[in-house]
Amino acid sequence: MNRWRALYASLKRYPSAIAGIAIIGFLLGLSLYTLVAIPYGEAIARWRGGEHWQQYPVNARPAWVNWFRAEDLPPTIRVESATAPIEEEAFTGARRLRIPLEFEYAYGEFPSEMNLFVRAQYAELEPFVRLTWHTPDGRQIPMGGRRVSREERVSISQDWNLERRLGRLPHVGLLARPGDGEPEVLPGTYRLVIDAILFEPEAKLAVTFVSYGRVHGLAGTDHQRRDLMVALLWGTPVALAFGLIAAIGTTLTTLLIAAAGVWFGGWVDAAIQRVTEVSMILPLLPILVMIGTLYSTSIWIMLGVVVAFGIFSAGIKMYRSMLLPIREAPYIEAARAYGAGSGRIITRYMIPRILPVLIPGFVTLIPSYVFLEASLAVLGLGDPVLPTWGKVLYDAQAQGALFYGYYYWVLEPAALLMLTGLAFAMLGFALDRIFNPRLRMI
Repeated sequence: MNRWRALYASLKRYPSAIAGIAIIGFLLGLSLYTLVAIPYGEAIARWRGGEHWQQYPVNARPAWVNWFRAEDLPPTIRVESATAPIEEEAFTGARRLRIPLEFEYAYGEFPSEMNLFVRAQYAELEPFVRLTWHTPDGRQIPMGGRRVSREERVSISQDWNLERRLGRLPHVGLLARPGDGEPEVLPGTYRLVIDAILFEPEAKLAVTFVSYGRVHGLAGTDHQRRDLMVALLWGTPVALAFGLIAAIGTTLTTLLIAAAGVWFGGWVDAAIQRVTEVSMILPLLPILVMIGTLYSTSIWIMLGVVVAFGIFSAGIKMYRSMLLPIREAPYIEAARAYGAGSGRIITRYMIPRILPVLIPGFVTLIPSYVFLEASLAVLGLGDPVLPTWGKVLYDAQAQGALFYGYYYWVLEPAALLMLTGLAFAMLGFALDRIFNPRLRMI
């Protein structure tokens, strides 16, 4: 307990360390929240296209961009028949439903598209629906009729007949003021009326009208209508887990191997040094690219390769130079005199002596593996299942996000990566000053 208090007192002298701890705590808390709020199965389903996936807009900016605009960009407007005042009329052999879907539009720009989702329940005879658009200035625009199946999406924005009659794209013409000039939004209350004929007594009909906005959520959407917040949230535990496991695995294993080589010496130490020298000249990133291309891009396979190549790294030579004088220390001779075994001497007397000096290096090693995982994903070698920060950057690059002005698509994951690296770097540099005797007086 006294050691922890002394460490905390030392850290208080460095505001950067406190800031780094606060950021790391935030990232850990965000990871725990993500695992609870969006379980793994749900996250994968939402990223691959789950419920309401088709009701998200394409390439919508985050909602917070409206804070910096004089006029707000329109959000997605969704109106369901479950909340509408439905009128029903029965006659011989059929039933007539009148479903008015009403909404308020008070934005200066047009939506990106419009769709109507129809869900029908029937045995054999398909229902027939006819659509009519009512504008705030009293105009009624017929939108045609059709038979509908059990699950159907009526794409209003791609209705060529309606586009020809309106003289412009339907999702623009339906909301525009009358006239031949530059289209201008007519604000007010709009109503889409669905007149449906059901030919079976037990038949049911549910409809949802969606006016796709140009902003969505806190993170926006991508080219496949996916909410980027899912990838940003789930990328946090994936990045931290990859960095921590890789850093712990390589550091502890390297330290044990270096200590064993120093203690046993002879051919054991020589073999470890030769393997290390060969491993040091092997390029890790090209090897990972080769494995991802020829074998598998699973994050666990990549993690295993990173740990395997990280064991015999330059750290072995650094640890060896630190452990050589410890092997000749008097207390090591005393331990051998009372019969301590090699394993006990290595794990209880040699390794603990250099652990405080290794802690700063371990902390700063974590973000390097986080960036490595993101780099692999940007190169197209990320895990094909998990939504991660690197996968978001890869999709943004592949779809030309910067060229089309979707800066949020790149800046959001990049900011999280930089924040993670900054947090561990600030904490690691402060710990280096605390634990490194050569830096304590600086």
